[in-house]
Amino acid sequence: MSQPNLDTSPEVSDEVRKTTCYMCACRCGINVHLKDGKVAYIEGNRDHPVNKGVLCAKGSAGIMQVNAPSRLRKPLRRVGPRGSGEFREIEWDEAISTAVGWLHELHETAPQKLAFFTGRDQSQSFTSFWAQNFGTPNYAAHGGFCSVNMAAGGIYTMGGAFWEFGQPDWDHTKLFMLFGVAEDHDSNPIKMGIGKIKARGARVIGVNPVRSGYNAVADDWVGITPGTDGLFILSLIHVLMKAGKIDLDYLSRYTNAPVLVNAQEGPEQGLFLRDPDGKPLVIDRVTGQPAAFDTPGVRPDLSAQYTRDGVTHRPVFHLMAERYLSDEYAPETVADTCGIPAQRIRAIAAELARVAFDEAFELDQEWTDFRGETHSKMVGRPVSFHAMRGISAHANGFQTCRALHSLQILLGTVEVPGGFRFKPPYPKPVEAHPTPHGDRRPGRPLDGPHLGFPRGPEDLLLDDCGTPQRIDKAFTWENPMSAHGLMHMVISNAAAGDPYKIDTLFMYMANMSWNSTMNTSGVIEMLTRRNEDGKYAIPRIIYSDAYSSEMVAYADLILPDTTYLERHDCISLLDRPICEADAAADAIRWPVIEPDRDVRGFQSVLIELANRMKLPGFTNADGSPKWTDYADYMVNHQRKPGIGPLAGFRGADGSQVGRGDVNPDQLNRYIENGGFFVEHIPDAALYYKPWNTAYQDWAVGMGLYDSPQPYLFQLYSEPMRKFQLAAEGHGDRQPPDHLRDRIRHKMDPLPIWYETDQTGNEGYSINALTQRPMAMYHSWGSQNAWLRQLHGRNPLYVPTKLMREHGLKDGDWARVTSPHGEIVVPVKEMAALNENTVWTWNAIGKRKGAWALQPDAPEATKGFLLNHLIHELLPPKGDGLRWANSDPITGQAAWFDLKVKIEKAEAPADAQSQPDFPPIKSPVCTGPRDLAWKVGK
Repeated sequence: MSQPNLDTSPEVSDEVRKTTCYMCACRCGINVHLKDGKVAYIEGNRDHPVNKGVLCAKGSAGIMQVNAPSRLRKPLRRVGPRGSGEFREIEWDEAISTAVGWLHELHETAPQKLAFFTGRDQSQSFTSFWAQNFGTPNYAAHGGFCSVNMAAGGIYTMGGAFWEFGQPDWDHTKLFMLFGVAEDHDSNPIKMGIGKIKARGARVIGVNPVRSGYNAVADDWVGITPGTDGLFILSLIHVLMKAGKIDLDYLSRYTNAPVLVNAQEGPEQGLFLRDPDGKPLVIDRVTGQPAAFDTPGVRPDLSAQYTRDGVTHRPVFHLMAERYLSDEYAPETVADTCGIPAQRIRAIAAELARVAFDEAFELDQEWTDFRGETHSKMVGRPVSFHAMRGISAHANGFQTCRALHSLQILLGTVEVPGGFRFKPPYPKPVEAHPTPHGDRRPGRPLDGPHLGFPRGPEDLLLDDCGTPQRIDKAFTWENPMSAHGLMHMVISNAAAGDPYKIDTLFMYMANMSWNSTMNTSGVIEMLTRRNEDGKYAIPRIIYSDAYSSEMVAYADLILPDTTYLERHDCISLLDRPICEADAAADAIRWPVIEPDRDVRGFQSVLIELANRMKLPGFTNADGSPKWTDYADYMVNHQRKPGIGPLAGFRGADGSQVGRGDVNPDQLNRYIENGGFFVEHIPDAALYYKPWNTAYQDWAVGMGLYDSPQPYLFQLYSEPMRKFQLAAEGHGDRQPPDHLRDRIRHKMDPLPIWYETDQTGNEGYSINALTQRPMAMYHSWGSQNAWLRQLHGRNPLYVPTKLMREHGLKDGDWARVTSPHGEIVVPVKEMAALNENTVWTWNAIGKRKGAWALQPDAPEATKGFLLNHLIHELLPPKGDGLRWANSDPITGQAAWFDLKVKIEKAEAPADAQSQPDFPPIKSPVCTGPRDLAWKVGK
């Protein structure tokens, strides 16, 4: 009997357009198949450097983003009270004119009265440039409540961090250890990397209270107590140092372990001994005399002390040995706190040492270091680490991140074969980064970028009276090194008029009235709060988004954005590029389809606003605009001669890379190349990047640096010591008395661990966490018709021990309370979970009326948020102050410090999760119960 002739690969499109995905921050390459001009199918681009054709559920489901019923369709002006959802549609000219009318006078008279904050957008170099030219000091993006501890901890310690800054050496690593990584972060590269290393027998150790996703495929899962990762890491360091299993040669050559530190009590105690050029000094083992760290031929000594003018100077390594060899960090001391048996801590340390040193290998590749010494080999230590928000979103997260970086540095596994590798434009020493700028000059731009890396108290953004210059109080004594700002404090500070009142809150893609905020009900009240005169405490709110999110109802003016397939975007080396460890790479998005609604790309709207206000930086000397839209900006903007947003296809003929003249055809060249550009690093420059002269020269040629920037890893942070000295009473700029003890303790220049503030947590002893699932990223995911089928509701996952203690079984309901709030939700047992921790998926719960969901949608009835239990402030301490629920160094939101108690509860009468907020009216219609459409015939 003959088999039917089946076409197993039917044609699904009549055209394929290649662009960049926006369904998470991986920025994978995608092939968008079109049929009759409409999106029919999305697949991975096999030629793309990030994903090499791999595409996850989010990326494939991007097709549903451009068909979502929740898409905003036209500019809107509020006509009812805030929160009513009552708007009238307006034309773009009225929308732009209204925004300019609100903003222009502020630019000319009081630019600080504009607070401009953006969510998970990927154009922060441009939005920062716009705000800088407006002249407001009040700009920041998503990182302040996501991962600033990780980024800042990495940059202050080693010149870069995980994820977008670097990656494991997947081709050579034999032991991969990851901490606190949720599945939505870096998903395709991590999945591909884990698959690659496991295929050749490498081991994976996952450290996370929750065993899901990456931890589920780990060979060894460590279910740590939340917030104790830093103590666990320092215990590993203790064991390794006691056993002598650290890379002394690496430490002496490439870190500040041999740098001399002033040991005499006084205003210079703890500062580095420097030469007349300001370079830190080490003792040369050959001469026994002090020398600048980068002196040709110097052999830094890790043990020698030096006395000058009666003052003893000791190497950093002495201070580290005294600190970490203490029994305070012994496994037996920390085991109960971390929830990890001492024997297991010792076993993990032994495994790290065994692989790093017993399985070391060499690559036959010559290279020359910054001291002029040529090495015939590159020594590999095949241990690599990766971490993200799980260790970052605690009030001790900055020091924990520094501890993890110190661990990998002590093992000698950073920028060596088999270890952690930086991605261009990193590594960069902290000195290569700007300090923050916040001067308020009416009608003029700031004289530098808003965000940066303070080197000491002199860089704090305080006016002459000590008042914060920024509405979020970034770069103040409360959080001195807040490199990404404090987005979670903007609305509460603005509503309270503390430190001053603002006029306009301008936000982009930041769902601050729901899942992107701590204290959800409180923020809703703040957005609608009125003064005694009946006017809103925050007078004006402008919001831009592509979808009818919960935040839309609280804005006065809505500027509807396009979806990512309908606009230009720039994934730039000036911002958050798509580089790999062996190549510089950037990418674009371009309108593969045209919008079927009256919407505009937000970046182009910003340019039109700037042109109408004639903002400096956007305006030529004759008063004409420099750029007409974002695509024009991407091609023709130059931050400095020859350096623009895009590094590829520069010069009149498109042959120059990194540096080069403007190429009017640049975007077409990107499109022809699949939407991306790649320039590979020469073989001799692939490793040891901070110290490798071949890499430094290549980076200068690419425009990543203006000159070579070799530097030492900072195991000891001198900027932090400068803040400590101020708290001890030294220097002209002094902290307020109530912060002195905190600064002295928390801003230790060597990584420490401390328990987070437990004020008000009496009786609340269970840790509560939230993480985003692999199939979602933005709030977008839970209104996507395909992705909703994966996560349409979320239970509270409870460990077996707590289920038994409270008489719970799957499907029961529990009342979960914190010092701030209460929720009533369904529970589900999970065995692979820290025994004193509960958790749930983030951002599944939706408010009725938002996102065009049906009133009985599971997201709006069974879904819930832990956000209702969290507050942006800690409970009162009785000292008359309200302390921020943030890291005291960077100000990062401490989402994961939440403590709760649980008890069995009766199911609500309507079987809906509580609290059940009243529905909000949406400017878009409710979507159909079944979203179905067909492309082509």
